[in-house]
Amino acid sequence: MAVPLPSGYRFNRVMLIDDNDIDNLINSRIITSHNFATIVDVRTTTESALEHLRALAADSPNIPSVIFLDLNMPVMDGFAFLEEFEKMAEFIRTTSKVVVLSSSISPDDINKASTNAYVVKYINKPLSELYLDAINF
Repeated sequence: MAVPLPSGYRFNRVMLIDDNDIDNLINSRIITSHNFATIVDVRTTTESALEHLRALAADSPNIPSVIFLDLNMPVMDGFAFLEEFEKMAEFIRTTSKVVVLSSSISPDDINKASTNAYVVKYINKPLSELYLDAINF
């Protein structure tokens, strides 16, 4: 079920997956204040994010258009999330675009994430309006 967007917004819903509450607060404010999305669904664990995504129906207005994913997470990291995301229902994989939002500057992490079929962009923290503007799909 398509949800009409308020004027000036690019997306209805995005998901932030990051274990850092301060980063989540700042990123949520940047996303909403720059009219990138009307709703920011914050998940502090990849497990919680996967559980939420698995519970969504194909016509759910709660499917995020963009998933901002931190790589360095306890228990299950961002790469493990991407492995599980690959097993998701097709409607989730085609509706939700993954943007890695990480503090990692490791060439190995950047290469591994950037070559993943579901990652559309790799952004280094902190998130900014300039980075949001560069997200095009």
